Amino acid sequence: MARGQGINQELSDLLNELWKLDVNRMKPGKDYKINLQGKAGFVAEGSNHARDSARAPLFSYVNENKLKSVDTYAHFINLLDNYEMSTGVAEHVTKEELQENHLFLDAILKTEVMKCAHRYLVRKGLAQSDPAQFKSQLYDIWFKLYRRDKSGGEDSCGFEHVFVGETKHGKEMMGLHNWVQFYHQEKHNHVDYKGYKARSNKDTPDEDDHVLNLQFSWNGLVKPVGSCFIGVSPEFEVALFTIVFFLSNERVTNVTVKVDEYLLEIVVYRFGRSIGTSYPKMISSNNRGF
Repeated sequence: MARGQGINQELSDLLNELWKLDVNRMKPGKDYKINLQGKAGFVAEGSNHARDSARAPLFSYVNENKLKSVDTYAHFINLLDNYEMSTGVAEHVTKEELQENHLFLDAILKTEVMKCAHRYLVRKGLAQSDPAQFKSQLYDIWFKLYRRDKSGGEDSCGFEHVFVGETKHGKEMMGLHNWVQFYHQEKHNHVDYKGYKARSNKDTPDEDDHVLNLQFSWNGLVKPVGSCFIGVSPEFEVALFTIVFFLSNERVTNVTVKVDEYLLEIVVYRFGRSIGTSYPKMISSNNRGF
C-alpha cells in the first residue's frame, strides 16, 4: 500500500489550522530539550522487563517558569495530582478538584485552538453552539467518571487515562500519553525512559519532533510502546481528540492525518459517551522523507 493512502484530507486541513493557531506550543531546543538516546528493544505484552537503551532521562530541560506562566498549562498541571493510580480504586472528587476541572476547561475554551475546533464541530452539527453547553459536552467526554474495572466504583475518566496514566490492579500500566505528565513523573523518578521506538532507521526520530513513539516504565511497570505529542499545548490535544471522538460512534476510531510535517494515525477509544483512551501514532515525518 502506498504511503499517504487513506489520509483524511478534511481533518488534516483542520488540524493544520489548529497547529498554526497553537501559540502555546513550546519550542524544541529553546523551551525544552529532549535526549532520545538509543532505540528501545522488544518487550512482550504483560512483561515488565525492558532493556534500558537510554541511561539519561528523555527531558534534559523544560522551562517550568514558562509552563506555569501559560494559563492552560498551569491549570493542566493542577489536575495531574487529582487521581488514584490504580483502577478498581474509586475516585473521590473533592470540591476543589471539581473547581480545577472547570478552571482548566474555561482556560482552554478561551484559546483560538478550541474556538476553531468548536466552530468546526458546530458546523458539522456535532456540538452545541452555546459555549456553556459545549463545555458541558467536553466535561462529559473528559471528566465524567466511569467504571473501567468491573470490581470497584467509578475509578477512571478520559482525562485520567490519557493525560495522567493509571494501572490495572497495579500490574499493568495504561495511558499516560502526555509530555508534561511524563516530564513531571520523570523528574520525580517515577518514570524511566527506555528509548525511542522506530520501525526502521528511516523512522529514527530527532530532537525537534513534536510526536514520539517511545518505551518507558512507570513505577516499575513497563509500557512496551507508548506515544505522545511533545511540546504541544493541552488545548491542542484536547481539541484534536475531541474532534476525532465526535466524528464517529464506533468503539475505536482510527484516522490517518498529515499535520505539519508528520504523518500520524490518531486513535480514539470510546467508553460510553466518554473517551476511553486516545493517542497519536507517528507513521513518518517529512523531514526524513517518506
